[in-house]
Amino acid sequence: MSKKKLGIHTICTHVGEIKDEQFKGAISPIYMSTSYEFDNVDIKRYPRYFNTPNQEHLSKKIAALERAESAMIFGSGMAAISHMFLAFLQKGDHLVVQNTLYGGTSNFIREEFHKYGIEYTFTNSHKEADFIAAIRPNTKVIHIETPSNPLLTITDIKAIASLAKSKGIITTIDNTFASPVNQNPLDLGIDIVMHSATKYLGGHSDILAGAVAGSKDHIDRIWNVSKNLGGSLSDMTVWLLERSMKTLALRVKSQTKNAKKLAKFLNKHSDVTKVYYPGLKSHPEHELAKSQMHDFGAMISFELANGIDAMAFQKQLHLIKSSMSLAGVESTMLLPSETSHALLTQEQRDAVGISDRLIRFSVGIENYKDLKKDIEQAITKTKVAAFA
Repeated sequence: MSKKKLGIHTICTHVGEIKDEQFKGAISPIYMSTSYEFDNVDIKRYPRYFNTPNQEHLSKKIAALERAESAMIFGSGMAAISHMFLAFLQKGDHLVVQNTLYGGTSNFIREEFHKYGIEYTFTNSHKEADFIAAIRPNTKVIHIETPSNPLLTITDIKAIASLAKSKGIITTIDNTFASPVNQNPLDLGIDIVMHSATKYLGGHSDILAGAVAGSKDHIDRIWNVSKNLGGSLSDMTVWLLERSMKTLALRVKSQTKNAKKLAKFLNKHSDVTKVYYPGLKSHPEHELAKSQMHDFGAMISFELANGIDAMAFQKQLHLIKSSMSLAGVESTMLLPSETSHALLTQEQRDAVGISDRLIRFSVGIENYKDLKKDIEQAITKTKVAAFA
């Protein structure tokens, strides 16, 4: 049966399985060897070549989920994005990059690109006009992130892809926040999609990994760089990631359902001044999100009213963990100014609207009513302590 005709739950469960021909087990066997036969074989396998049996088959699952010809997996999301950039950019080239995106990506560009002689321009906003203004004759790649981390801005994927194609520019996107369940950018014209697989693909806060997906030609070009940089991951982690991805659609759909309810709750709360969630009709790009996403995702950001300390509030939470990273089955909150965007200067954070009061909320699979109660009691206790 064609992979294109399979439903997403079936893809998560079955595509990329390794059949256990010896013992007929129900799950993929794990191949831990770092050394394989080289004579009279079709593929010379080696972990750093990203082609051990487990690596190869898991890549097929990721490709199927993103409706891509090919995919690769890496030791982290930053390994995936850095290898992707270095495959398509060289000395004298120019990158246009969205201004609202993951802080680690921004930091990598600002701290490392000058060593390679690669130029870059951060857009003033996520609007198409700002991308047009930033393009130069030597622009080779445009990189976007939508929904963005942590402000949940929505960039017009089709418009950016069309703009880039008209000028022969490669487009790349960080699809981590949406996941393949809620958004498939390749269908909208993007060339290469990447993920921090640490997040929704792993989903249990116990795996560090990254992934890229796209055409075979594009992935082959990334592989040609990556085989020299050594950013592969162990087959034990690959096997765990494949196991986790079997429930990807179930997890993300449950988390998204919770997030939509919690965003509405927070938006009406008298002690919350701002809520960033594309599923809210008040979100400035709500209609755009509806047009390019299957659903709105499970990430919310919000700001508490003046006088309610954001860190003190998180310390009062019982169920929701004050924790770094995101997208696990458990709900977590953090301050981007102290974590994901801590490497940026105060001026740089202010420029993109990341205040010290901003809280990023990764919604888990717990019962909605329990999460709501936890937030309510934490706000109440923080207010009492502040005005005592």
